[in-house]
Amino acid sequence: MGRMIRLLVVDDDPLVRSGLRLLFAGADGIDVVAEAADGTEVQPLVRTFTPHVVLMDIRMPVMDGLAATRLLRSRPPAPEVVMLTTFHSDEYVVRALRAGAAGFLLKDTPPREMVEAVRKVAAGDPVLSPSVIHQLITAVTVESDADERRRAARERLAVLGDREREVAVAVSRGLTNVEAAAELFISVPTVKTHVSSILTKLGLNNRVQIALLIHDAGDR
Repeated sequence: MGRMIRLLVVDDDPLVRSGLRLLFAGADGIDVVAEAADGTEVQPLVRTFTPHVVLMDIRMPVMDGLAATRLLRSRPPAPEVVMLTTFHSDEYVVRALRAGAAGFLLKDTPPREMVEAVRKVAAGDPVLSPSVIHQLITAVTVESDADERRRAARERLAVLGDREREVAVAVSRGLTNVEAAAELFISVPTVKTHVSSILTKLGLNNRVQIALLIHDAGDR
């Protein structure tokens, strides 16, 4: 990437924070610039250290990772957030992605994969593969508020032009910019422009949230 990735580690367990600092100390191009023990500490540290990525535990006292992520991502410019947890739950994954997180990692993720995940997120790519994204959004297809969610999603998507809508659907299928450009017979820069416009018009943070909104609307 040609830059040092500044990383903020947020976890209420000091042993976990220490272990993560040691892990990333051995990774080229990543610098742990600060640590936090609670979600309430995130905003001040972000303002002070301007990290590119925040690696944050979901379950913490006072303010959990979901609330901290939602607050952080509502005030651009904001760093990318990767949620960290000891357990796997489709509900928590989807809630984290809706809050604006760019990815979700289990704490037992192999060190090399965790380092690579931080690098990918810093480069603007989600750390969940398209197949995992589809599994997750399928897991929440049956919800009590599905009809209301569908109606609201379709109202939001109505602001998009026809080509933007096509690009949004391509993104929701996990296509890269190159793959979307080839399928829609447009240039890669044009796809990037449309993605940027989609994010701005819809008030979203990343491509994963586009996928979730398209899913909610039933437009896959």
